[in-house]
Amino acid sequence: MTAAEAILSWVLWAALLILGLSFLLTVWRVIKGPTLPDRVLALDMLVGIVIGFIALIAIRTGFTLYIDIAISLGLVGFLATVAFARFILSRVRREETSEGPHMRLIAAPSARRRKPAGKRKDGAGPAVRRKAGK
Repeated sequence: MTAAEAILSWVLWAALLILGLSFLLTVWRVIKGPTLPDRVLALDMLVGIVIGFIALIAIRTGFTLYIDIAISLGLVGFLATVAFARFILSRVRREETSEGPHMRLIAAPSARRRKPAGKRKDGAGPAVRRKAGK
């Protein structure tokens, strides 16, 4: 074993140890929370850590197929993060319309509350007018 191989072996083990520790801390963040965006960010971080694991295994074994798997996982992880972000944004918009405009800075302008259509000044809406025969 040459000096370069010994250094590479030591660096790989150190990187695996660091990635393992970061994996455990990130899993703790997914479980602990406290909010949904924190959990989504932690899941995105988990994807990055797993890509790092796959890259280290590719270096250690010499199989280049693992690099293709890591690239595919990166693309899938990105799409999952975008989907979670859209879910959170739609949830914020729903909460704003049901609870009021206190979340207006987070939600898009199109999610603002609108006046109900068909209301008259006397409070008689379309259903009241139909019942009264008007």
